[in-house]
Amino acid sequence: MNIQTKPKTLITSEADVTPFVLAAMENTDNARLKEIVTSLVTHLHAFVREARPTEEEFEQGMHILNSIGQATNDGHNEAVLYADILGVSTLIDLINNDGMQGETMSALLGPFYRGEAPECASGDSIVRCETPGDRLVLKGRVVSTDGSPIAGATLDVWQASPDGLYENQDPGQADHNLRGKFTTREDGTYEIVSVKPAGYPIPMDTPAGDLIRAQNRTPMRPAHVHFIVSAPGCKTLVTQIFSDTEEALLNDVVFGAKRQIAGDLVRLEDGSYTCEYDFVLKPGVPSFPEPPIKGKVG
Repeated sequence: MNIQTKPKTLITSEADVTPFVLAAMENTDNARLKEIVTSLVTHLHAFVREARPTEEEFEQGMHILNSIGQATNDGHNEAVLYADILGVSTLIDLINNDGMQGETMSALLGPFYRGEAPECASGDSIVRCETPGDRLVLKGRVVSTDGSPIAGATLDVWQASPDGLYENQDPGQADHNLRGKFTTREDGTYEIVSVKPAGYPIPMDTPAGDLIRAQNRTPMRPAHVHFIVSAPGCKTLVTQIFSDTEEALLNDVVFGAKRQIAGDLVRLEDGSYTCEYDFVLKPGVPSFPEPPIKGKVG
């Protein structure tokens, strides 16, 4: 164990605080924990010295942190939502998934993934109750970076209704409505029946909503469908397929829209839509995110 280098004098000015705190953490055994918290303290203290908050502003900041925790429950994860609207989630995503090996670009998991979606056969519908909206058929392949099809890949899919609510937010929707888990055929193909998604606002009766209003920002997300695509021997892909106007993509409140994952919805003569998209997985070890929520609100 390292021997802590104790400061030789007590704190007498603001310049003394940061080295005093860093010295207190010198005996941390976990090297990665020490690295992360040292960086956090260094940058957090620098932020405080730069912004120089008043005591009243500090109290307000503590109130916001507390309210984030108080707004989180089994059906809503405010911490994830707050990280999303500050761009932190997208930054973490791009640090860990740069798409440079030819794989499909990733995107945010978002705060509404609950896991344990029902198993579906190829071509099944994930519409589990009366849900207004145009029929949408999503189809394509899951392939490796060399183009070979991946049989038995899993596609965990979820989306909001055209009314802009995920089923966990809406008591009027059936459990797991617009959620399902599909397996690719021998040739790597998949087919999913759903409804055409629409853009929607993030929840605004929350601390995140308060910040969005204070910043005069749009609360809207462009229309999209979420996917977690996985297969043995491949890095798990967490992504979204977008279909909306250029303006909507540019103004995504959580900064998640990327050019590489903008889908092409084709309107058919019967008024329904189809979207073909191939997912490319790179080699790696499968891993799966912890669901931010467990079920319905309330």
